[in-house]
Amino acid sequence: MYSKTASTSKLDGDSQERWLFIDSVFPIRLGIWDLRHYIGILREETLLERLHERLETVKAHDFHIRELQPYQKDGGVFVRFTYTARDNQNALETLQTDLQLEATKHGGLPSWSGLNDCNIWLVKGEPFLEDMYRYPSGIVHVSFQGPDVPEEALYSLFRPCGRILNITSPIPVPAGTLRSSDILFHRVRSATVARNTIHGYTFSNGGGTTRLRTVYQRPIQAHAIRDWLTSHPRIVLPIIFFLLGTLTYTIFDPIRVLSVEGKMLNWFDYREYKLYKWFRANALDRFSLTSLAREDVSPQGDIWKERKDAECAVRSYLSDLPTTVAFVHGPQGSGKSRMLEAIIRDTGRKALVIDCAELNRATSDTRLVSALAHQAGYRPNFTFLNSVNNMVDIATVGLIGQKGDFIDSSSLPGFKSSLEDQLKQILEVTGTALKKVNHSLRTSAQRAVKAAQEAEARQTEEMRTRARIRAGTWHDPRLDCIAGNGIICELGVGDELLEGDDNGFASFDAMEKIVVNSSGGGEKTSEELVRQQRRHAEDVQAVRTLPIVVIKHYAARGGIYKDELLAVLAHWAASLAENQIAHVIVVSDNRENAKLLARALPSKPLNSIALYDADAPTALSFVRRRLHDAGTTSDLTPAQNKAIERLGGRTSDLERLIHKACSGQDIQEAVEDIITSGVGELRKKAFGEDIDDAKSLLWSREHAWTVLKQLARKAELPYYEVLLDAPFKGDELPLRAMEHAEIISISTQHGRPSTIRPGKPVFKCVFERLVNDPVFQATQDIALNEKIISSAESTIRTCESELSTLQDLSKAERSFWWFRRRATSERKEYLLKKMRSAQTKIQTLEKRNVELKRVLAKGV
Repeated sequence: MYSKTASTSKLDGDSQERWLFIDSVFPIRLGIWDLRHYIGILREETLLERLHERLETVKAHDFHIRELQPYQKDGGVFVRFTYTARDNQNALETLQTDLQLEATKHGGLPSWSGLNDCNIWLVKGEPFLEDMYRYPSGIVHVSFQGPDVPEEALYSLFRPCGRILNITSPIPVPAGTLRSSDILFHRVRSATVARNTIHGYTFSNGGGTTRLRTVYQRPIQAHAIRDWLTSHPRIVLPIIFFLLGTLTYTIFDPIRVLSVEGKMLNWFDYREYKLYKWFRANALDRFSLTSLAREDVSPQGDIWKERKDAECAVRSYLSDLPTTVAFVHGPQGSGKSRMLEAIIRDTGRKALVIDCAELNRATSDTRLVSALAHQAGYRPNFTFLNSVNNMVDIATVGLIGQKGDFIDSSSLPGFKSSLEDQLKQILEVTGTALKKVNHSLRTSAQRAVKAAQEAEARQTEEMRTRARIRAGTWHDPRLDCIAGNGIICELGVGDELLEGDDNGFASFDAMEKIVVNSSGGGEKTSEELVRQQRRHAEDVQAVRTLPIVVIKHYAARGGIYKDELLAVLAHWAASLAENQIAHVIVVSDNRENAKLLARALPSKPLNSIALYDADAPTALSFVRRRLHDAGTTSDLTPAQNKAIERLGGRTSDLERLIHKACSGQDIQEAVEDIITSGVGELRKKAFGEDIDDAKSLLWSREHAWTVLKQLARKAELPYYEVLLDAPFKGDELPLRAMEHAEIISISTQHGRPSTIRPGKPVFKCVFERLVNDPVFQATQDIALNEKIISSAESTIRTCESELSTLQDLSKAERSFWWFRRRATSERKEYLLKKMRSAQTKIQTLEKRNVELKRVLAKGV
């Protein structure tokens, strides 16, 4: 409520009306969260009655209380009273003194806390009671409705209310706005007294009057924090990102480790729960109308003898602590993944599989990070933060004039960090989870071994007890409760073994040894042997509990982020193997891809394991077995056997043949379809669809045609013979590129390239089909001949230039010995022979081109 009356109201006669303010009657409410005002609400009626009784005892100057108005927000009570006096100033001072003495005589005025430390203040201005959200604070904002009030006058006016810490000077303000000062009190109680007693006070100064308006000022202004944060980005942004990084390390990283560990141990796979297995075995499988899908039969055992060496090498690697990385390489479709799946399934080891082929299909770094996180079980993964990077750069450039390079990329993966840092962060968390998986599996294995040892100890003790019973030396201590102790217990035998020459017990040890030996205990029972066996068992457990990390399709084709991904995976695999955290098996289609791993392990050689295609008898046996398993006749005719031999021993091609045969297609027709599709595939892969497509290849059409033409006639070619001959002329890059594209395969001997073979066995027939195509052969031969002719013509021009130079040198050269030939003459003869050979080659190839063009003219 706002009163427009004067500070002193004139009533009838000499009676006058004024206001008093009594502080601390109720608790001062500091905010909406302050619940103490409910105490004042509950005690309001009692406190006002006691306050009225205490004040009405004063009768000086006809003092009479007209009204008590509680103001709980500021913790006080306004008292409206009347009095009679001719000297107002002296009368008011006398009344205030008498009221204070009366309160002191009775132990103070009543308050909500019971301390009775309330004070009585004369209101100099006008009471202003309001219920807005303007809660008391230690700062009183004083506005001047008139000329400015000097600082000394403000101090003298407000100092009786309490200690003042600071008074601010008025500052320039826009027109129409009142100038003001802020007064900072030491206590909030003093500020409430000043605000309620001086609001509306009229100050006179040199003929001018100023009305004072008071209001509480918040210690922290609205939007002050926001304004300070936005005005100090160099301080605020690093702190924010540091806190986000700390939050990541303390909260999200443990969750991610737990997520990866749960994926490895199948915590989140409902198919591994015992309830689901029981329900499936007793309900789903029994009532299923279709039989379970037949597991794919892997070409193992006696049928696939070529896989035995590779499988034994992998099992040998997994049977010892890892010191290096196992690199399994072989042509695509040779059964590498299937062999590893069978080994992992047989050993029962926990495995984490990372498929590089899926990762290389990612079209952006965000999708690549998401794919890797999904394969590793890395959750939560905030990949959406990558989209904020550009916005952050724009914001930081606008605020501080430079990009936010101060952000620690390792603290918050996905935000202001490079692709390599994000991949490393995911793999580091995965490595930590692998350590925990190893520890968890080892603990479970140790518990199982301990339980087995305890069971064995119980069994041994039971056998000892039976032996004692048969020997008559066993005593049941429960009989002591019946027979008693002391002398009476001599009726029994007791728990201890009896010593002496009694024949009844002399053979006890022998009987016990016989029982133990008969149970398979053996003769070696020394403590040293037991310790060795236990140590050996612990070593075996340490190896068997190690998880397996399989990186498939390493260095697969495609992917704009292939190099970064492969480099990060190589260093991570090397660290896992060196620290003996897990067995790491890298699977690749090309042995050349081992170079990246070799750089990550410079001091240790890779455990290279190669898989090759099956020979003809093994391929025939495999096809017969699979056809028999599929319910198709396994009796093959000689013509069908010959057709299968043309197909070769590549697993993928044999599986494709079996699928076609099971669909009702004849085996010879199926083989012909596979070869025909291979012709189209190879023509596109090796020569390109058109000229523009051929330019994007890492080899020329002449390179591919030279190799294909020779492999169509021979099963294998010497590597260095092809390398040194035209059109390669010592350049290994085209051969390596064709090997990487699986057009050819290069075998090694003693660590060096040895021979060149077709990329797949079926390519032998494909090469023959391409070479026997007269139009295609003529086209490629003409292009190759033209290139050779151009090279020969260049050789002739070089020789001609050198011969002209030698002609000038021969005139100045003199021979001192008549039987000694000149050097220029010998060089001339060599160049002439070289020119003659090049010219002969040009003539031969041009004649050959004329014949080839006739073939093209026929269009056959």
